Amino acid sequence: MGDRWYQEAVVYCLDVDTFADSDGDGVGDFRGLIGRLDYLARLGVTCLWLHPVHPSPNRDDGYDATDFYNVSPKLGSLGDFAELLHQARNRGIRVIIDLVVNHTSDEHPWFQSARSSPDSPYRNWYVWSDEAPPDRHQGMVFPGEQNETWSYDRTAKAWYYHRFYKFQPDLNVANPEVRAEIKKIMSFWLQLGVSGFRMDAVPFIIELTEAGNPNSPKDLDFLTELRQHVQWRRGDAVLLAEANVEPDQLPVYFGDSGGSANRIHMLFDFMMNGRLMLALARQDPEPVIEALRDTPALPEGGQWATFLRNHDEIDLSRLTAEQRNQVYEQFGPDDDMRLYGRGIRRRLASMLGNDRRRIELAYALQFSLRGTPVLRYGEEIGMGEDLSLPGREAIRTPMQWSYKENGGFSTADPEKLVRPVIDKGEYGYQKVNVTAQRKDPRSLLGWFERMIRTLREAPEIGSGSTSHIDVPMPPGVLAHRADGPTGTMVFLHNLGTEDAEVDLSVLAPEADQPIDVLTDRNYEEVGKLDRLKLAGYGYRWIRICRGSGL
Repeated sequence: MGDRWYQEAVVYCLDVDTFADSDGDGVGDFRGLIGRLDYLARLGVTCLWLHPVHPSPNRDDGYDATDFYNVSPKLGSLGDFAELLHQARNRGIRVIIDLVVNHTSDEHPWFQSARSSPDSPYRNWYVWSDEAPPDRHQGMVFPGEQNETWSYDRTAKAWYYHRFYKFQPDLNVANPEVRAEIKKIMSFWLQLGVSGFRMDAVPFIIELTEAGNPNSPKDLDFLTELRQHVQWRRGDAVLLAEANVEPDQLPVYFGDSGGSANRIHMLFDFMMNGRLMLALARQDPEPVIEALRDTPALPEGGQWATFLRNHDEIDLSRLTAEQRNQVYEQFGPDDDMRLYGRGIRRRLASMLGNDRRRIELAYALQFSLRGTPVLRYGEEIGMGEDLSLPGREAIRTPMQWSYKENGGFSTADPEKLVRPVIDKGEYGYQKVNVTAQRKDPRSLLGWFERMIRTLREAPEIGSGSTSHIDVPMPPGVLAHRADGPTGTMVFLHNLGTEDAEVDLSVLAPEADQPIDVLTDRNYEEVGKLDRLKLAGYGYRWIRICRGSGL
C-alpha cells in the first residue's frame, strides 16, 4: 500500500453496539468487536470506521455526546478501546472514529454551565440570541421531526442554536477556545492510536452562525487549521468528511484557492451516490457517466469515498424531483420506506429485490469507481432492514452471525437487546448469517472476499485516474477505465437485463495479454477486445496491462 494509505483502503463502517456482544448484556462492545477482527481481516478490510463511541444519553444514536474524552461504559473502557486499536493494527487494520463536534448533548457539562449564567466560562461556547431569530424555522436537517433551529432555554433566558435536534446545541466555532478544544480532542484520540476521523456535518462545523442570517458565512480556513494540527500530531492521519454541498463548492473542502491539498483528505461522494441510485433504478449508465464527467478536479492527494449504503438514509436531495420519484418508484415505493422527503431507509439487498446478480453488479460497480470504497456492516451478507423501527434505526439492526438465538449477536434475552435482530422473512438471521455463507463458497460473502482481493491487486482504482470510455455501447452498458503507475484496468458493467456484446478494440494497441480478473460468470477469452460478451446484470474487470517493471 502506498504512502497515502487511504487511497488504496477498504473502509468498513459499523456501530459497536450492534456488531458483537461479548458479555451478554444485549449491547455490542469493544471486546466483541475484537473477537470479530479476524473475520474483517479475511473479508479484506483495511480500515474500520466506528460510529460514535462517546458517553451519550443516546437520543440520537450516540451523536449527542456528553464527554469527548471517554468511551461509553456500555461499550467497555478506554483500556478496551486501546486493546481494540492494538489488535486491529496487528491485523493490518486501521481505525478511524466519528468526530462529532458540530454540537454536544444538552446534558454535556459545558452546556449545563453555559445555560446556568451569562457569566459562565462556557456561555460563549454555544450560539445564543436574546430575541427569537426570524429564521428559526429554516434550515432543519430533519424535516418532520424538527420544527425549528433555535430553541428558547428558560434557565438561560435566551435562544440557542441547534442545526440538528433541540437536544443538540451547536458549538460556537467562532470562539477561539472552542477551536482549541476541538484540536485537543483530536490530539487525545490520535495519541491513543486512531488513524483519523470521519468528520460529521462539516459544512455546519465551519458555519459562523449569525442570528437572523440563514446564509451565515463559513470559515473554511478552520479546516486548514485542523488538517495542519492533525498532520503534525500524526503524519499519516486522515480526515474523512461528510459535506453534501453543491458540486462547485466541493473543491474548497479539499484545499484553498492556491490548489494545495491542505484541508480534508477525503470527501464522501454524495453526487456519485445519488447518480448510482438513479442509474440502477433506470438500468441506464448515463447518470454515472455524467457524474464521472462532472466530477470536479481534485488537488494531489484529494480522494473521494464511494458508497452505496451508509448509516443514514440514501440521500436523493441532489436529484431533481422527477429523478427522485424514479428512484422511489423502484427502490422505495411505500411511504414507510422513505424519510425526510429526500431519502430511502432500506438496505441495498432489499432495494434490489434480493437479486444476487444485481447486488453483485452494484457493488462491483461501486468498488471499481475512482476513490476509496466504504462498505456498511452486514451488506457483505445481504442483510435487510426492519421498517417497524423508527427512522434511520431501520438499517441499524444487529449483525447476523449465526443460526443461534439473536443471530449470534448476543446471548441476552431478546427483549434486552439494544435493538431487535431481524428474525422473520427472507432477511431473518435464520436465512441470512455469516455462518451459513462461510460454509458456501458461492455465497455473497465469498463473492465479497474475492472481489476485495481483486481490488487489492488493482491499486490504480484507488490511486490512479478514472475515466469513461466514450465509444458506442449497447443499451445499459457502462465502460470505464482506471490508469495509474501500476497499469490499466478496464471495467464493463451491464445495468440492463439483456445480454450484450462490446467492442473495445480501440484499446488493443495498449493491451499486453489482457485478461479477465473478476467476472459474474465464465466468458470467452478477452482476445482482441473486439467481441466482449456481457450477460444481463453482468460485469467484467479486465486487466489491460501492468506498469513498466511491475
